[in-house]
Amino acid sequence: MSEAEAANSASSGSAVDERFMRLALSLGRRGLGNTWPNPAVGCVIVKDGVIVGRGWTQPGGRPHAEVEALRRAKRLAKGATAYVTLEPCSHEGKTPPCADAIIKAGVARVVSAIEDPNPEVAGQGHARLRDNGIVVDVGLCADEARRAHAGHIARITTSRPHVTLKLAVSADGKAGLAGRKQAVITGDEARNHVFNIRAQHDAILVGLGTVLADNPQLTARLPGLYERSPVRVVLDAQLRVPLSLSVISTVRDVPTWVFASQKASPVAEEILVSKGARVFRVDDTQGRLDLDEVMKVLGGEGITRLMVEGGPTVAASFVAADLVDEFVLLKGPKAIGEGGIGPLEGMALDRLTGKLELDGTEALGADTLEHYVRC
Repeated sequence: MSEAEAANSASSGSAVDERFMRLALSLGRRGLGNTWPNPAVGCVIVKDGVIVGRGWTQPGGRPHAEVEALRRAKRLAKGATAYVTLEPCSHEGKTPPCADAIIKAGVARVVSAIEDPNPEVAGQGHARLRDNGIVVDVGLCADEARRAHAGHIARITTSRPHVTLKLAVSADGKAGLAGRKQAVITGDEARNHVFNIRAQHDAILVGLGTVLADNPQLTARLPGLYERSPVRVVLDAQLRVPLSLSVISTVRDVPTWVFASQKASPVAEEILVSKGARVFRVDDTQGRLDLDEVMKVLGGEGITRLMVEGGPTVAASFVAADLVDEFVLLKGPKAIGEGGIGPLEGMALDRLTGKLELDGTEALGADTLEHYVRC
């Protein structure tokens, strides 16, 4: 059976199949931001209508979800159905292929949401399962799975991470006070929500201006989430970030990667490296770093999901380069007034929202969140 035929056969999967696949998707999301460079996969093993094993990709990307679920199911996996959010791997990496583990366990049927675009897999996992007598259905909850694995798909197909831009604006559409001074726009519920979003990303990016103006920690400061804080990425063309600021002084706790121009001081680089930061050099044009090159480096380092939380200059540069895949817009209830600065350096927000689709809105206390995704 071809992948297309299998997808068609699974597209009208039973309500029972869909329920278990949605559970697998929910389990997989537990790993977002915590499994890179591997995808955050979920797996549920069911026998006679009873869940006998559950798993999700573990921190650092191993063990894989299927292996975790099989470990819990033990002998009950024989004759069972496995629901998995991404095609089981078929290649030998740092661990044996998940497809082989499924075959060895005697699983009778696999319901897989989508094929893995990784050329080392790309249908071969499904084929290996079928060749060993396992029934394979592909395509159930495929749209949700593609969104859940957007980072993995982006890194494999475009060599860059999936980019989420977060902005906060006042009731009158401003992002800061006159003179680029920081303004408190949203409340505690919105702030805590942002911490949760950070924890679901592999890295968070800001420009030097934000670091100098706000001295941000760029961490997920909620109980149980701090250790899941993303890698901090700072765009600093001339390597001017002060060593006393949080992104450098706490680098032993949360990694910081600094991107600089090829022309930046080698002495400054040596000092930052001695403090524990990593420095990457890319080309620049009139002091502005080449974002495409930054994205390729991040992808090469294994980053699959990048959150951009810089000021208007960085945000506008990502919009202008058409690098935004997902957009989180927080709207506060109070106006800033005359002299406040816009969120995109004078660029209209519809320059961004016009390329994206509104996916939903949510009230966060007195604030409102709008979520947009690439059409």
